[in-house]
Amino acid sequence: MQFDRFPTGPVGKALVVSDRIVDPWGSRTPFGRGEAWPARADVALEQGTSPDDIEGWVQSACVLCSNGCALDIGVKDGRMVGVRGREDDRVNRGRLGPKGLFGWQANGHPDRLTSPLLRENGELRPVDWATALDIFAGRTKQILSNSGPGAIGVYNSGQLFLEEYYALGVLTRAGLGTIHLDGNTRLCTATAAQSMKESFGADGQPGSYADVDHCDALFLVGHNVAFTQTVLWSRMLDRLHGPDRPALVVVDPRRTPVAEEADVHLAVRSGTNLALLNAIVHELVAHSWVDERYVGANTVGFDDLARTVERWTPDVAAQVCDVPAADIRSAAEIIGGTPRLLSTVLQGVYQSHLATASACQINNIHLLRGMLGRPGCGVLQMNGQPTAQNARECGAAGDLPGFRNWQNADHVEELARLWNVEPSTIPHWGPGTHAMEMFRYAEQGSLELLWVIGTNPAVSLPESDRIRSILCQDRLFVVVQDAFLSETAMLADLVLPAAIWGEKTGTFTNTDRTVHLSEKAVEPPGGARPDLSIIVDYAQRLGVSDKDGQPLLAWTTAEEVYDAWRACSKGRPCDYSDITYARLRAEGGIQWGGERLYGDDTFPTTSETTEDYGHDIATGAAWTEADHRALGAQGRAIFRAAHWAPPHEEPDGEYPFALTNGRSVYHFHTRTKTARAPELQAAAPDSWVEMSEGDAAGLSLTEGDLVRVESRRGHVEAPLRIRPCRSGTVFVPFHYGWWDDPDGPSRAANEMTMTVWDPVSHQPTFKTAAVRITRVGS
Repeated sequence: MQFDRFPTGPVGKALVVSDRIVDPWGSRTPFGRGEAWPARADVALEQGTSPDDIEGWVQSACVLCSNGCALDIGVKDGRMVGVRGREDDRVNRGRLGPKGLFGWQANGHPDRLTSPLLRENGELRPVDWATALDIFAGRTKQILSNSGPGAIGVYNSGQLFLEEYYALGVLTRAGLGTIHLDGNTRLCTATAAQSMKESFGADGQPGSYADVDHCDALFLVGHNVAFTQTVLWSRMLDRLHGPDRPALVVVDPRRTPVAEEADVHLAVRSGTNLALLNAIVHELVAHSWVDERYVGANTVGFDDLARTVERWTPDVAAQVCDVPAADIRSAAEIIGGTPRLLSTVLQGVYQSHLATASACQINNIHLLRGMLGRPGCGVLQMNGQPTAQNARECGAAGDLPGFRNWQNADHVEELARLWNVEPSTIPHWGPGTHAMEMFRYAEQGSLELLWVIGTNPAVSLPESDRIRSILCQDRLFVVVQDAFLSETAMLADLVLPAAIWGEKTGTFTNTDRTVHLSEKAVEPPGGARPDLSIIVDYAQRLGVSDKDGQPLLAWTTAEEVYDAWRACSKGRPCDYSDITYARLRAEGGIQWGGERLYGDDTFPTTSETTEDYGHDIATGAAWTEADHRALGAQGRAIFRAAHWAPPHEEPDGEYPFALTNGRSVYHFHTRTKTARAPELQAAAPDSWVEMSEGDAAGLSLTEGDLVRVESRRGHVEAPLRIRPCRSGTVFVPFHYGWWDDPDGPSRAANEMTMTVWDPVSHQPTFKTAAVRITRVGS
């Protein structure tokens, strides 16, 4: 089995129970359908530390992927010295992946920011907190006075805690009054959220990780779960190696470890997901693999779906996708015949062409088969980031808090009552400004202040050279709140040092709606402060207040904010009102909404409750309340359908290869934290380029050659790895920037990607660029 590990010799400050760099998923514990997943305790301790040395274990969960694995932090002499998985937690049963085992070491790294930094005469210089926040608040007031709230943008992370997202949402909307609020979840899970709103009426995953334990078939679409959620893959592997193995269908242009296990591997041409999925739905309808009772009672829009897929036969799709029609039929037969189907979806769909339409078609498959709300029957429109669910729930990713609809005046008035402000205070004349549009406004000059929290757009956004040029504009005041001097922080006017996981208390929610409490284990280094503290202090210096003249953000503890959120969510689809800190301390992970959603066959699709009135999923045209009422959904799910069309850029004679990017199993996003964990950095210290053996031979390239991959926008230079993948496809990991090698060759994959986004979810299209390849050296 191939996976991207290239250890460079002895590494490591941590002692772990097994070599989880060489084997990221650990030993197998096979189990059968309906059985409990066996527990396995994973532990990593600092060298020279034994379990007897630990002075205390502090409850938390891992924040280095969206699985949200429960763990305890070991503390000695006021320092983190290790972690252990919690065997009784529903999510991971004691298991931890490589990032969970080793990532905690970044907390104590000497690179941590410990003082605010202010740019003076072109250089960032330390200042005290009072000076930093007075400058921040003063600049904000000046811009509000001169240009209005539309000149301020807030771009945050998928790694804050729930309490921080909620406070940020209240401050941005009811305090600053700007509509320009989004998170880097836009790059990661915006399509997941939008597809569920379009199909089911609201965000929130219908399925549960426990569905792995009960399913008879797995359908993984654009989801290299072996690298992106290692512990979830361990759970799947244990079923796949158990006594009643579920069938596995995988859609991925690369021969990943997941594809190695597949019964059917559909290595589609990049940008053709929708054509493939239309063909699978065509087969379900043509062969009557449809639960007619369920469809008739619980859905609307079937006739339109059937008309749309009628011409998308496997033979037609095979020509578009460049996969055998027989394999499409085999996949459809498994999906159409299985008693219990679990589907998972991630960036291979979300960051590709016609993302929302493709994700909705996977929802359609489950609606056609009546496979929601029962054990083994679910869809997980996966998150990539650990707290992306909270960003969306709490209103920090463009939508209103509590899955409220910005077009619904009653929803806006509910928020106004909760926050004790006038409804007109909350900007709701349109949807929240998505990140790609926000940076365009900054480029054009209408955005004058950009507050970036816990994310690194200089590396993570598409066409990154353009993004860096925007951040460097003199007319844009950039404030970066982070724990390290990232590539973005290096370009900022003001840098605020933030505490991170383990150094503050708060909650966060994983992909399958499991809420964990993460307790403060150690003090942050130097003058670093929790994000919540920074947000509240900034609000107080701004003097923002409610309509009675009281401070808008009057909270002093994370639990106070959480209780305010519980009140905000009460009665909404994401209802946290009965999940208290006390319960989380006593019980561990708790799912909002129960084990699965929609077991009662009722969906939040009435016009009074729905989070979104919907869109034309081919064009992105927004529907009105009248359009939505005309659907007649009234508590039923909605079939959404669209035809495939070619992507914006395809390989040609000048740029003959299709570029796709993605993750290493050892790193998280732009390596701001994981590059500072010795084992993880040594396992994947630098970027690389993957292509097939045949394509490499055609260019007279060999393993290890230094190659230049170039698009119409930029290039990277990195060594070549020859790996199994479809001909014509080139893979480059997106993690690598330049903070640790400023004089080296360009290695940021997003130098090459396009400023193009899905018309509905506005998620950037990272996976359909055309490139050419040349040898630079050997």
